[in-house]
Formats: sequence, C-alpha cells, structure tokens
Amino acid sequence: MVKYEGVFILKPNMEEEENKSQIERITGIIEDNGGKIDKIDEWGQRRLAYEIKKNKEGYYTIINFQAETDLVNELDRTSKINENIIRHMIVREEN
Repeated sequence: MVKYEGVFILKPNMEEEENKSQIERITGIIEDNGGKIDKIDEWGQRRLAYEIKKNKEGYYTIINFQAETDLVNELDRTSKINENIIRHMIVREEN
C-alpha cells in the first residue's frame, strides 16, 4: 500500500455534527475499500485564500491514509460528486 495525504475543505455553514458525518463518510470510503487511516487532523474553520463557490471560508480536514490506486480514484470521484466538499486534493507522500 502507498501512503497518501488528502485535504478536504467542507462548506463553512454546516453544523459540527454535519462536518463529523462528512468526515466519517470519507473515512468510511477509505476503510470499506481496504485502506488504512493513519491520522486525521481537523484544522477547523479557516479563511480561504480566494473565494470558492461563493465561500470565503471553509472547514479544513487533513487525512493521512494508506491505500491502493483504485481506492484513491474512488475517493476522488465521490469527493467531486459530494456537494458539501468545496475543494479536495489527494497527494502521494514521499517516503
């Protein structure tokens, strides 16, 4: 398995419970497809460098995980579809 880091920016106007459920949805996709979560780092509400979909702030979450390429493609696909995720990026970590 390869190590990855995923950054997910959620909509700022959601309740704390909604943020938790969105993060659980992302981690569920990782675990259900054979991946392993190493660390979840919630940065919380931050100001964006520029407006994204008329939002000036976002809820930042960084997830470090291990997975195969197919899982990363599925996670990318579902993140694009999810309307509560305004931006995401998944990068491979250097060893």
